[in-house]
Amino acid sequence: MTDQHHAGATVPAIDLDAHDLHDPVVDHDHDDELVPTHSPYDYDLGDRNPTEDIFLAERPWGHFQQFVSNEQVTVKIITVHPGHRLSLQKHDHRGEMWQVLDVPIDITVDDRSWLAQPGETVWVPRGATHRMGNSGEQPGRLLEVAFGLFDESDIERLQDDYVR
Repeated sequence: MTDQHHAGATVPAIDLDAHDLHDPVVDHDHDDELVPTHSPYDYDLGDRNPTEDIFLAERPWGHFQQFVSNEQVTVKIITVHPGHRLSLQKHDHRGEMWQVLDVPIDITVDDRSWLAQPGETVWVPRGATHRMGNSGEQPGRLLEVAFGLFDESDIERLQDDYVR
């Protein structure tokens, strides 16, 4: 795996037994796993790979996966129709983390292209050339968490099927 790609299945699990989402979580055995290893300034610049801080917490009713905590981010769910793709683009002011939700999605980050599977997490560093597309037969969704200054005018389109 590269710093641009992190499979969600490799996220460390934290067993928190009887706690649920309404209870404060105090788990001294795992404090080191719950503390981000980077400064908030790194998040603001969009320069760090937040997939390094993802963790999975077990509960009696199931589990949850935590992507970010107490940071300024912009969150979207992007739906890509079959046979369509977003522009090949880059951003000067933000990095993006994508989690594939439904169906495999075609991903390009800089010189690497692959078919990302549901549950896979992808890091797109600030300034990286990137694109997502859907060569399948069903709509596909991705959760996008953007780190850094978020402004749609920060999109620099290098190629665009829709001539925008």
